[in-house]
Amino acid sequence: MDTAEALAAALRAGDVTSEQLTDEAIARIERDDHAINAICVPDFDRARIAARHADQARARGEDRPLLGIPLTVKESYDIAGLPTTWGMPEHRDHLPAEDAVQVTRLKQAGAVILGKTTVPLGLQDIQTYNDLHGTTRNPWNPDRTPGGSSGGSAAALAAGFGALSIGSDLGGSLRTPAHFCGVYAHKPTLGIAATRGMGAPPAPASPAEHDLAVVGPMARSARDLTLLLDVMAAPDPLTHGKAYTLTLPPARHERLRDFRVLVLDDHPLVPTSAAVRAGVHKVADALADGGARVDLHSPLLPDLADAATTYLRLLFAGSVARFRIDEEQLRATQLSHHEWLALTARREHHRHGWRRFFADYDVVVSPITPTPAFPHDHDPDVLRRRIDIDGDQRPYFDQLVWAGLATLPGLPATAIPTGPAGGLPVGVQLIGPMFEDRTPLTLAALLEQEIGGFQAPHRASSNA
Repeated sequence: MDTAEALAAALRAGDVTSEQLTDEAIARIERDDHAINAICVPDFDRARIAARHADQARARGEDRPLLGIPLTVKESYDIAGLPTTWGMPEHRDHLPAEDAVQVTRLKQAGAVILGKTTVPLGLQDIQTYNDLHGTTRNPWNPDRTPGGSSGGSAAALAAGFGALSIGSDLGGSLRTPAHFCGVYAHKPTLGIAATRGMGAPPAPASPAEHDLAVVGPMARSARDLTLLLDVMAAPDPLTHGKAYTLTLPPARHERLRDFRVLVLDDHPLVPTSAAVRAGVHKVADALADGGARVDLHSPLLPDLADAATTYLRLLFAGSVARFRIDEEQLRATQLSHHEWLALTARREHHRHGWRRFFADYDVVVSPITPTPAFPHDHDPDVLRRRIDIDGDQRPYFDQLVWAGLATLPGLPATAIPTGPAGGLPVGVQLIGPMFEDRTPLTLAALLEQEIGGFQAPHRASSNA
């Protein structure tokens, strides 16, 4: 399962054609996806046409960033002529007339879109299943979830269905599936990547300034994340003008020994499993061995409990949860404007704290969720759902606590695999300073050289 970077090099060298890569990806999907169910809307005919056009463009001397690279797109993105349902049966016939702005950018960069990947109903779960498309299974273990809401994209990458994918993140929806499936993902700084055309049907595709949500890249290597982010990271031309460009600052450091890192494995509101702690410590050891400054505590760290509480209230206030929810979550969905302003003031307090923190540190290493991928649990009453953290039965939405660490203040966070534990992948997140996405991305690439990167699941690697 080659990286996009390796495929691009092979295409430039003439060692392979986009048509060959596309046919191979389609053959793998047709052979293996019946066991995984990651591709809910295949678009193979148009993919083959796009691949042929990519080969013709390369023959003319063109060389765009993704020219001829097969990839997938989360179902929630509009692609003209394909259904966008967000897993909602009542919208099974919703066919957008135009592409989402990020889909347009993929096509302009020369990508070959194989199809759309599965999502949970309304993108509102940490699993991926809905009545339209069924249940998506983790390529490492079909009894486990690939996560959500970008679970189909993560499963597709782990199974080798295309070299890249794009997803979105509000409650960890990029990072959690990456952690559960052993791939890479990047939650960009809030607002740097346009989201138009990534809205729930049947609403029109209008520009939006989101409170917490972002769109971002998923891949099988850290360098591929940067490749795809460079295509995605620009504001909406409808609101900023077509001539507006976005230049992200360079990474703070290029050598492991120059990084200043705070490592966290403990949260005041939720325990962390031994498997996840081991992944965090593996990264900490690699950083220390590489000469980085590694601290386990800092008085500069904003209050984790208050951050989580503020995040969860804003999250539920901005979401129309389909589940029966508890009293605290119900209050959050009914916030007054005055209460929302008070929470926003608390969020700004945390952002200020993070600015002070990142004057002394470059990156935070932390868990993404308290456990590796958990067994499928489709109980419609979420209050009955539990996650098992080394024998401690915890409420289902306790899984969101670590994700909120970066989401509340709008910070960039890169999810990286640390290797399997007990037959399941484990990942961590590298949280960086606001607008300095290249800092955690660069550290991710350096760590990939030290601890290894993506490993194909046994089910997929046995067929490779």
